[in-house]
Amino acid sequence: MRRLQRSLTGLALLLPLLAAQTAAAQGTLEQIRVFGPSLEGNLEGNDPNREVFVYLPPGYAESDERYPVVYYLHGYSVGAQAYVNLLGLPGAGDEAIAAGGREMILVLPDGNSRHSGSLYSNSPTTGDFEGFIAKDLVAYIDANYRTIAARESRGLSGHSMGGYGTMRIGMKHPEVFGALFAMSSCCLLNQAPSREAVEQQVARLSAPPQEAAGGRGGRGGRGGRGGGFGNALLAQAAAWAPNPDNPPLYFDWPYENGELNPIVEAKWAANSPLVFVDQYVPGLESYRAIYIDVGDQDGLMATNVQLSEALERLGVEHEFEVYEGDHGNRVAQRFRENVVPFFAEHLR
Repeated sequence: MRRLQRSLTGLALLLPLLAAQTAAAQGTLEQIRVFGPSLEGNLEGNDPNREVFVYLPPGYAESDERYPVVYYLHGYSVGAQAYVNLLGLPGAGDEAIAAGGREMILVLPDGNSRHSGSLYSNSPTTGDFEGFIAKDLVAYIDANYRTIAARESRGLSGHSMGGYGTMRIGMKHPEVFGALFAMSSCCLLNQAPSREAVEQQVARLSAPPQEAAGGRGGRGGRGGRGGGFGNALLAQAAAWAPNPDNPPLYFDWPYENGELNPIVEAKWAANSPLVFVDQYVPGLESYRAIYIDVGDQDGLMATNVQLSEALERLGVEHEFEVYEGDHGNRVAQRFRENVVPFFAEHLR
């Protein structure tokens, strides 16, 4: 009887704690639009007013504290909304904080384009998405939210195309960000498409129009005949081989009339992090931490391994992990369990 009474007493003490956890404060998710001067005048007509999702931690509304910020870049062929759903925001942020993580602001900008993805590159055809992320967006978030406006308190992360954007922008703008986490990065070593691939794409564009996957300014395949991954070569050419004097697509194919243009071919390779990483060693060395991961069943594993090997050769400290999984089946889990805790530890 005494043992039962002690158990009931213990349960009575435990119930308020369980109730407190159940009723734990929740963060909020805002959907805003941010004007990007860096994107004005782009030849594709991509909207310079970009959709952006901002996660504010539970304590934000009730305090005057300032918070570190993590900018997260989505993958190809979908927008920021799809990754908000994939990552499970705002709940994923709340769970990470409840598990002992530091409160922070999370920002997910839309990087889509006419051809289903900007590659977060700098092109007069698609617009300067590098500048939009590293300058326009950061300036807006710092001006409108209570951030710690210092590079040591800003992180940059993303998955697939967003992982490519993380490494590309991170290498070129170490003065803006203090830590990087690249997930399953694509496009680390780029080869121009074959003549057959170009001819197929040109024939596809010449076919009778079908319903596009989206509309002007960042939601799919206007001019791409179907959108999604069918537009990948178009997106890459627009980002990496722009030509303002070549309407209506405003880029160059590496093959024209069956002949290879070696300069255009070289432009694709020149936009490969594995090619230009050697140029950015001092900036990479200045980061507080760098983390790269990829699944062991991901077709991108080989180039991610090569990137880690290149950083090791160059003496750039970083963490690299090959985990059990494919390209997309553990993104949400790793975001909660790895990405958010990583930045909680390494941002000031």
